[in-house]
Parts: sequence; structure tokens; C-alpha cells
Amino acid sequence: MNNRFFQISAFFFFYFALIGVYVIFLPKILQNLSYTPTQIGIIFSISPLMRFITPFFFLKHFALTRRVLHISLLFMLLCIPLFYITIKSFNFFIFTNIIYGISSGLVLPYIETYSLQILQKENYGRARLYGSIGFIFVALVLAKLLDDNYMGLHFVAVTIIASVIFATIISQDKKHFKDDVPKKEQEHFDLLKNRRLWISIFLMQVSFGAFYSFFTIYESDHGLSLTTISYLWTFGVICEIVLFYFQSWFLQFNLLKIIQFTLFVTIIRWLILFIFPDTLVGVYISQAFHAFSFALYHTATLSFLYQNYHNKKLSAQFYYGIGFGLGGFTGSLIAGYFYGKYLFLVSALISAIAFLSLISKKK
Repeated sequence: MNNRFFQISAFFFFYFALIGVYVIFLPKILQNLSYTPTQIGIIFSISPLMRFITPFFFLKHFALTRRVLHISLLFMLLCIPLFYITIKSFNFFIFTNIIYGISSGLVLPYIETYSLQILQKENYGRARLYGSIGFIFVALVLAKLLDDNYMGLHFVAVTIIASVIFATIISQDKKHFKDDVPKKEQEHFDLLKNRRLWISIFLMQVSFGAFYSFFTIYESDHGLSLTTISYLWTFGVICEIVLFYFQSWFLQFNLLKIIQFTLFVTIIRWLILFIFPDTLVGVYISQAFHAFSFALYHTATLSFLYQNYHNKKLSAQFYYGIGFGLGGFTGSLIAGYFYGKYLFLVSALISAIAFLSLISKKK
């Protein structure tokens, strides 16, 4: 168990370090290479769209086998030279990001479901928190080394290679990673079975569009320094790590009730940012709620899907596709349209609809 825990934790560390390089520093690199804001927006819309589209191919046409995982890992490795070769060309870089979006989006749900199966929901968070540590590590280290545009690409290469190595090692557990699909996983996958939950998953991530896309700009416009805002980002991730470590106490309760609770906390979180955008204590409190609205919500939702679907890998694929894919993409567009005084009031209303969509769901 200790060996598997290390392998899973190491994968999460490097995979989310890769995400950190991609979302924090790649936009600046592209700006340095004379990409326009519109071009940067298009580039960063590709990965979530691919994450949303890909699971639908596995409803009827393909099966989520170990071979598919290994092919995805090979395409992740292929992205390394493609990043270097195509980054100066907007049109070719679109192609690279399509491959990256599909391959990286396929790999994570395999490891997530394996982690829940091996570690159980009570210990899953203690492995997953290393992903948050990897994200913080990159944010703190790479910011001091980004004088050279290609330094960011070097970090992309290293984190992809490490992620692929540990995912490959994990996949050698043939008891859990099979070359054919078990009969029970071949049953019809019914999204409508838990349609209220899927609606809430989508809306929850739509509400996060304002936070991920505009939190830094929003707080800067309300007088906070960039240094203070960086501390706020770090504080939120630290709270997330603490919750991941201690969340087993929460997970002994009804998972659906936990999801409803985290949605309610998220409403309060966005309302605090709307009402007290320039009050530092209030903003820190809102960031503390990241522990619930991200960490606890993530584990509770994945655990609920794990318990309610035979095809656990496909349910995880749709969780990322509908939530972080379509929801993230839609949320960014809505946040861009509503940016201003009422930005986080709109986010609160969207998360309130997500909460209400689950009120009448019994189990």
C-alpha cells in the first residue's frame, strides 16, 4: 500500500505541476512571443473543449482499456517536441494543444478512479494533496526562472515525462488496469440517471469561471497589490491541502449531503467577494472556503460517481469533461461578459442554481 501511495502521490505532484506551468506561465510566454489576447484565449479554450468532447467517443465507439491509457501517454510525450516546434506559429500551436487536451484529459481520470479504488475515499485526499503541492511548487519556483521563454517549456517537458513515468508504473497493476472491458462496464452509460448532479457539476464550474479567469484582475482593481494577491492564491491552495488531508471525517456522512453543503459554502464564498472585495480579512475568508468548494467538493463528487456507476473511468471522464471542460469554458465566457462590480454576484447566482438543482435529489 505504501508503494502504491507513493506512486499515486508522485503522479499527482508532477501532473498538477504540469497544469501549473500550463495555466500560470504559458499565457505570459505566448504574450512574449507576440500572441494577441484573442489568440491566447483561443489557445486556452482548446484543452477544456477537448476534455468535454472526448468522453462521448467512449459511449459507443471505444473502450477505456489499458491500451488506450498507454496510447494517451505516448501522445503526451509527443507533445513535448511539438510544444518546442510549433509554439511560434498560432495555427500549428492549435494542433499541438488539441493533442495535449485529448491525451492529458484522458490520463487523469484513469489515475483518479484507481486512487479511489486502492486508497478508498478516506485516504484518497492524502495522495491528492500532493497535486496541490506540485502546483504551488511550480508557482513559486518558475516565477523566478522565467527570464527565458523556453524555461517554461523545459518545465513542461520534465513534468510530462515524470507524469508519464509514474502513470506507466501505476498501470502495471493488471488487476485494476485491464486490456479488455469488464462486462459490467459494458452496460449502457446513462447520464440522465443522475441528471441533477450532472447539471450541478456543470454549473459549479461555470461559477468558478470568474475566479479562475479574473480573481487577480478583480482584486487588483479593488486596490490589493499583486504580492498580496499572490499570498491569497497560495493561502487558498494551503487550505485545500489541509482539507485533503483531514477530509476523511467529512466523508463518513452522506455524500450527496456533503456535495450540497459545499455548493452552499460556494454561494457564500462568491457573495463575500461581491460584498467585501476590498476588505482583506473578507477576501482571506473567501479563500479559506476553497477547502470546501474545491477539495471537499471534488472528492465527494468523484466518490459519489464512483459508487453510482459501473463504468467508473467513464464517469470520471464525464466529470472532468462536463465540469472542468464545458463548465470551465462557459464560465470563462460568462465572466468575461459580466466582468465588473457584479461579477461575483453572478457567480453566486449560478452556484445557487447548482445548489437548488440538487435539493430534491434523494440519493
